[in-house]
Amino acid sequence: MNKIKWGIMGPGVIAHSFVKGLQALPDATIFAVGARSMEKAAAFAQLYDIPNVYGSYEEMLKNSEVDIVYIATPHTLHKECTLMCLKAGKAVLCEKPFTINAQEAEEVIDYAKKAKLFLMEAMWTRFLPSIVKVRELLKKEVIGQIRQVKADFGFCCAWEPENRLLNWRMGGGALLDVGIYTISLASMILGVQPDKIQSMAHLGETGVDEQFMAVLGYGDGKMASLSGAIRTDTPQDAWIIGTKGYIQIPDFWHAASVILCLKDKPVENIQLPYEATGYGYEAAEAIRCLRQGKLESDIMPLQESLAIMQTMDSMRKQWGLAYYKCNDEK
Repeated sequence: MNKIKWGIMGPGVIAHSFVKGLQALPDATIFAVGARSMEKAAAFAQLYDIPNVYGSYEEMLKNSEVDIVYIATPHTLHKECTLMCLKAGKAVLCEKPFTINAQEAEEVIDYAKKAKLFLMEAMWTRFLPSIVKVRELLKKEVIGQIRQVKADFGFCCAWEPENRLLNWRMGGGALLDVGIYTISLASMILGVQPDKIQSMAHLGETGVDEQFMAVLGYGDGKMASLSGAIRTDTPQDAWIIGTKGYIQIPDFWHAASVILCLKDKPVENIQLPYEATGYGYEAAEAIRCLRQGKLESDIMPLQESLAIMQTMDSMRKQWGLAYYKCNDEK
């Protein structure tokens, strides 16, 4: 079986983690890298022995042997880069957040479907062994009927006002960087989208959401309590609470264990370490879909990525936060 040839678009920090994860897959090869400059691309290629190096994204996409492109550019370029790849006939695995807002997400999804090309949001957490185990436990209703989901993801970044994290023009703030992990987790667990959203955020000196909290309500009485921060350290844990007990996921966004707590039973700590950086699992899912001729993943479907963007748009509207002055729904 021929190896799937990957192109890397945007050799930044996250791309290093992805490529190290990709190296653990026997049926994948890191075939090409494209950057805004040949210097950046060459430096990245040298680290990982990548044979095809390009000083522009467009040049890399002209290589007919590239099967799929992993997009690791800044948030605000995700739509542009995804469409660029799709128009070149390439399958795409785009780093989260899928786009900057729901309008952009809808645009790239529509194009991919019309072009009949594979497209997936790279929500790597969803494919980790620990989270796969969580889905198995929930399917078996081990903790009974789910009633609540709680998750937080916060860290304290350095005070650098021009940095991407603190720049609203670049999609900065807690929501798109870390909050999306909590919202995507709730979406995966509850299986439907909220019909009520109540949230608040602290917009800091640079105009981005330095921290937020949200309560999502569902028609059957289930609730999700979620928070995110980029100027406050938090435990970064998640809890799924049911009628028979609960599941705790320590460090849920890169979890290596699951704690099962059932009524009148000993606590069970299930250790499920991931290989390499953990980013290989989402790549393996993309490869599986490509080999089966699928245009999207049933674990991270396109409609769900769109719905998650719609939820985040609704939250930002409550805060009065827009990323683009002329291309956003403030």
